[in-house]
Amino acid sequence: MSRIGKKPITVPEGVTVTVGKDNVITVKGPKGELKQTIDRDIIVEVKDGEILINRPTDQIRHRAMHGLYRSLLSNMVKGVTEGFKAQMELVGVGFKAANTGNLLDLSLGYSHNILFEIPSELKVATLTEKGQNPKIILESIDKQLLGAVAAKIRSMRKPEPYKGKGVRFVGEVVRKKAGKSAGK
Repeated sequence: MSRIGKKPITVPEGVTVTVGKDNVITVKGPKGELKQTIDRDIIVEVKDGEILINRPTDQIRHRAMHGLYRSLLSNMVKGVTEGFKAQMELVGVGFKAANTGNLLDLSLGYSHNILFEIPSELKVATLTEKGQNPKIILESIDKQLLGAVAAKIRSMRKPEPYKGKGVRFVGEVVRKKAGKSAGK
């Protein structure tokens, strides 16, 4: 049995979980509503304020999906109650970030600014304080979408290994390489 898959998910007060047709799980909470389609072989039961996920056999396919769907449902429950947050910083001279609504304007050392449309399910904020790197703060109830958007923003200028310049997550450690040594 999957160690992750067999752990029950506790459903907090104010959150409703329903299993619909074609194994579509709907989770409603104070912050919003999320839906996830589960494979038809995986059995999802909601009993006594807990969600239980079971698999029919020990096939490799069923074992792989057992823990996956438990994690996805756990993230949905946490998302509609607390929400998720990702903070990114722009390290580099002249790197800037600004937003108007859900349009993110990034100046990352290229000849033109990058305009990036943030999906409406996410909230974006930019923070520029004197003496500190500009920050981008993303908030959402959907962890998958939040991670995908944060990865897309990071891919626009990944941290390089010599000076560490680029877009990185707050607290991320970039391993630096030694440059060329000076002449003998």
